[in-house]
Amino acid sequence: MGLFSVTAGSGLSAPASHNLHLLSTHHQIQPSSFPTVNTSLSPLLSSASVSSLFTKSLSTPSSLTSRLVPRVSASVDVPENIGDILGDVTIFKASGEPVLFKDLWDQNEGIAVVALLRHFGCFCCWEFAADLKKVKDKFDAAGVKLIAVGVGSANKARMLGERLPFPMECLYADPERKAYDVLGLYYGLGRTFFNPASVFSRFESLKKAMENYTIEATPDDRSGVLQQGGMFVFKGKELLYARKDEGTGDHAPLDDVFNVCCNVPAAQKA
Repeated sequence: MGLFSVTAGSGLSAPASHNLHLLSTHHQIQPSSFPTVNTSLSPLLSSASVSSLFTKSLSTPSSLTSRLVPRVSASVDVPENIGDILGDVTIFKASGEPVLFKDLWDQNEGIAVVALLRHFGCFCCWEFAADLKKVKDKFDAAGVKLIAVGVGSANKARMLGERLPFPMECLYADPERKAYDVLGLYYGLGRTFFNPASVFSRFESLKKAMENYTIEATPDDRSGVLQQGGMFVFKGKELLYARKDEGTGDHAPLDDVFNVCCNVPAAQKA
């Protein structure tokens, strides 16, 4: 099976065929840069600021409809050996124990869904984590390992895990954003706060996910709040699906992700 690339930021109504593109075996890799932010972002993270952003986004009609418009942009560029590269990246269990990506699933035949959240203090990520929790049994039954990674320390991960709640055995912390850098995920102020994808169109699910939300789960290193997430599916070391989040709240459709997992030929499944 060849590598697949999913176009970044596809809308909810875009069919899966618009999202998946077969990568050429000679595809050229585009380097990504990851700027270091030295300016303190504390003023942007006050409870008042978050509340204002949350309220404005839910009350603006355009923000409720823009997410429904199909959007197609540049394909995700990743090295052909991304499985090997990511495998050597160290992250942390919610318990604080370090672990390599390659130890999280069978590197020969195992199928794994790797969901990279923005950070543990992002309320849109709490919503997405709640959605992942709902489908975990479905993925488990299909023999698919579900892995959720967030920016922040292990104790921040535990805040989300305990308060949402979310299965701790599926939750990992990447305080230095190493996996995000390897996968070339977006980073910056514009995509975090001003990108059209930064909308909150699912009021009830967001409200439910935030019942026990705490902004204290925000990373101590405030530069981490500018990180965007993404979704990746692997069969062993082979990448089957890749999608970068265009902005805050722009998450991969989980039905599409599940379909990718189910369409792996039976002989190739674990």
